[in-house]
Amino acid sequence: MSAKSSPFSNTGEAAQTVRFANTGDGPQLHPVDIGHATHLALIDPDTAFWSLVRKNALAETLRSPRFLDAVRANAGAFAKEMHDLRFGLTPSAVYFNPTARCNLNCGYCYIPTEMRRTGGHMSTELLLDALARFKDWFGARLPAGRLPQIVFHGAEPLLNREAVFAGIERYADDFSFGVQTNATNLDKDAIAFLTSHKVGIGLSLDAATARIANRTRTTWGGKSVFDVTLKAMERLKGYPLHNVICTVTSENLRSLPHLVEFFHEREVPVTMLNILRCTMPASRALKPDEGTAAKYFIKALDRSYDLYAKTGRKLVVANFANILLAIVAPTARRLMCDISPCGGGRCFFALAPDGGLFPCSEFIGLPEYSGGNLFTDSLDDVLVSPAFQRVTGRKVEDIASCRSCAIRHFCGSPCPAEAQEMNGGMDQKGAFCAFYEEQVRYAFRLLANKKADAFLFDGWDKDVETTFDVNQA
Repeated sequence: MSAKSSPFSNTGEAAQTVRFANTGDGPQLHPVDIGHATHLALIDPDTAFWSLVRKNALAETLRSPRFLDAVRANAGAFAKEMHDLRFGLTPSAVYFNPTARCNLNCGYCYIPTEMRRTGGHMSTELLLDALARFKDWFGARLPAGRLPQIVFHGAEPLLNREAVFAGIERYADDFSFGVQTNATNLDKDAIAFLTSHKVGIGLSLDAATARIANRTRTTWGGKSVFDVTLKAMERLKGYPLHNVICTVTSENLRSLPHLVEFFHEREVPVTMLNILRCTMPASRALKPDEGTAAKYFIKALDRSYDLYAKTGRKLVVANFANILLAIVAPTARRLMCDISPCGGGRCFFALAPDGGLFPCSEFIGLPEYSGGNLFTDSLDDVLVSPAFQRVTGRKVEDIASCRSCAIRHFCGSPCPAEAQEMNGGMDQKGAFCAFYEEQVRYAFRLLANKKADAFLFDGWDKDVETTFDVNQA
């Protein structure tokens, strides 16, 4: 697998034996049209090996002994890297839900309405107990010096602010903490506390105008929180450990390029333009057309590049950057939704306020996916429970329309929760196959045009090794 693969050009070297790709003697390489004028991608779906090839050199490449022998010689290393990434990782993070309650009624929320209205808080005593248990469990499993991540998530975690801050204060040296918040309780004192403890802070804002943002994000009484979020963004300006998440729906997708401009102007370092999950029936009413979503998403990415070229300052769209990393450096990816099995129950898991353990927060509204309780059950047993194994055992090879897909390891057929709830089974696709496909094609076009670095985190390749470069094979 190459972190820095270059387009292959046939050197015309003579060979005694001519071997062919896509036969019993050759690697299985699938030509994929990426929508580029001169290049296409050659991909081995099993190992996620790829190379960019000039369209007029495809036939030569597919029978070039130098190229095919090099690919064949490295196939075992490619396969091992992909297998270890998919099946060899252990949990290192927890999405910690300290309350089931939220003061907003977002139309796409994956937590059931009644739970958000009346759900309870975790007491300070129990929250500290939970962190103590996690400290012991991770301490016995993670390498020395590596801190596990705790992301206070929700619902709205800062509705239980006193307990959350007590946990951060006591265990500041034991975890890398983050908070995902709607900013309604993120006043000056809260920001001062969180930034002094180097806590990652994620905000949510779905549009650059209140008129559009209010279509999906308001209080239970219909009151806008747009101005409150803007105030928090201003207070966090210059703090490197903050980001702003936008959930993409039919109500805001056409405004995504404007939103990118809005975030860039306010010096937001990282955003996520996350397509909504269709796990809950109410969210499906906001599902955008996939082609339209892809069109405006890519326009937003193009706009982020234009702004970078003009100013030299990046606005990293983290969920797209992860797709790029899935191609150029799979082990460097930071998010684990676009791989199969996904990260749920495998790289992270979620804790509910009552101690219930779920593969991912997306499942918290689905009680049949509780693998046990942190305060009464062994975490090791929970991770291999039938509820967790339904998620950790979901593989693209078992999904009829994915098993023959050339880009299946760049997409991962997310999300298992929506596949189950919307499409009827873990062996079904999620809601946005075509949307992810267009992201992958766009990513390959960026690679062909040598623009990919503009979309990635600075220093993304610091610890990345090139395992195979076809030009040096």
